[in-house]
Amino acid sequence: MKYFLVAAAFCFCTLTSMVPGKHSTADKKIPVADIKNFPSLLADDASPVVNYWVDSFYNTMQLQSLGLSRNVFFLACKGYEYFLNKNLIQKPDLLTICDYSQRSTKKRLYVINIKEGKLLYNTYVAHGRNSGTDYATSFSNSPDSHKSSLGFLISADTYTGENGYSLRFKGMEKGFNDNVYNRAIVMHGSNYVSKERAISGAMIGRSFGCPAVSLQDHKKIIDQIKGGSCFFVYYAENNYQKTSKILNAHFEWPIAKILQSSIQEQHNFTHQAASFKLVKPIAETL
Repeated sequence: MKYFLVAAAFCFCTLTSMVPGKHSTADKKIPVADIKNFPSLLADDASPVVNYWVDSFYNTMQLQSLGLSRNVFFLACKGYEYFLNKNLIQKPDLLTICDYSQRSTKKRLYVINIKEGKLLYNTYVAHGRNSGTDYATSFSNSPDSHKSSLGFLISADTYTGENGYSLRFKGMEKGFNDNVYNRAIVMHGSNYVSKERAISGAMIGRSFGCPAVSLQDHKKIIDQIKGGSCFFVYYAENNYQKTSKILNAHFEWPIAKILQSSIQEQHNFTHQAASFKLVKPIAETL
């Protein structure tokens, strides 16, 4: 509930004051008077309020300058809201995005605190050795494929194994990643993921399909996201984007309900204030 209240307040202020950036859904501010007249705040992906909510976080965290496209962030937010709608996550403040559309030498892992609108980590992450070299382009859900899997996951439990401290995932999309737990596709630390390798131009794609991160950061990141947070692995793969039941789902975004309530309360307050201003001069003449 605290997340929703903070998000609603943040988004309402943003909706009434922000100047949309390059990827925004409109070319000017939306006055409060116009917001209250939106026909729907529900899960339609074209909903102006939902899109402004996405834009507000995207612009505030300057994600474009960090290599994350607005489209990828929007899709991640949709899956995150889908999980909230289905009560599937235990850590509703966190969203992690692994953007495999970027080359391996880029910082393509983003850990975001949605509740506070803060980017917690932006760092390097490996892809499976059979998914590609500098770029990951091939994905699989099959055992022993040594490829990464696409789609939405939920972070699970931790353990210490062959690769040290590691984080398991539960795959939430049948046919795309529902085998990740049994395949032992986990987050762990590795010496082949580092700033030095990235600067040298060496590919960071040597795992067996795991989203491995640097040895320096892995414990901090794992402890942050473990235990039921949303994790999205993205690549512009046509079959996934066309058939993913999450990306193509129709549902009411939970944030839409909060925004609708917040906007209505602000509208009522504005009318009450206006009425007071009209009455006060009359009272002073009595």
